[in-house]
Amino acid sequence: MKIICVGRNYAQHAAEMGATVPSEPVLFIKPDSALLRENKPFYIPEWTQAVHYECEVFYRIGKKGKYISARHALPYIDGVGLGIDFTARDVQETCKQQGLPWEKAKAFHDSAAVSEVLPLEAFPDPYRLDFELRVNGETRQKAHTDEMLFTLPQIMEHASRYFLVKIGDFVFTGTPAGVGPVQIGDHLEGFLNGRKLLDFYIK
Repeated sequence: MKIICVGRNYAQHAAEMGATVPSEPVLFIKPDSALLRENKPFYIPEWTQAVHYECEVFYRIGKKGKYISARHALPYIDGVGLGIDFTARDVQETCKQQGLPWEKAKAFHDSAAVSEVLPLEAFPDPYRLDFELRVNGETRQKAHTDEMLFTLPQIMEHASRYFLVKIGDFVFTGTPAGVGPVQIGDHLEGFLNGRKLLDFYIK
């Protein structure tokens, strides 16, 4: 399986990063080795001095497909959860300055913390969700999926032009404003429609 991630899908996050608002979804991939499950602790790699959290809603793919139209996209989804896209920001910036790919800043081991996957029926509308990230009890990110620049069907349509989506793949839909660094000892808690799904520590 793989994790299809969307960058700059919230206008305020694009602004805080000094980036332009994209005209189409910005995509990158994390491998299955990036998954960090069951609220296990996240260990900061020794090769970075600036790991940032990026909280986002993700959806699980329940049916294989490609060239999926937006209007037919939602039947391909079978679950929803909350994740953290950990980013080695210093490594990413160095790669960008050198005009190099920056997968090693995004796709490294344990860089995608994920909650349990909940059935769509667990929410009144699983595509209109509030989510929040607290660090050491302080709210750092809070948003609603209505604020996304590109909806899930639009993301699916665009991504499936380039990637075969397979059963078990995750789609990370982008992070809102408020990203920042983590330090050893930090306590991260993530909430989806008020339900705590993420609860782990930084080591």
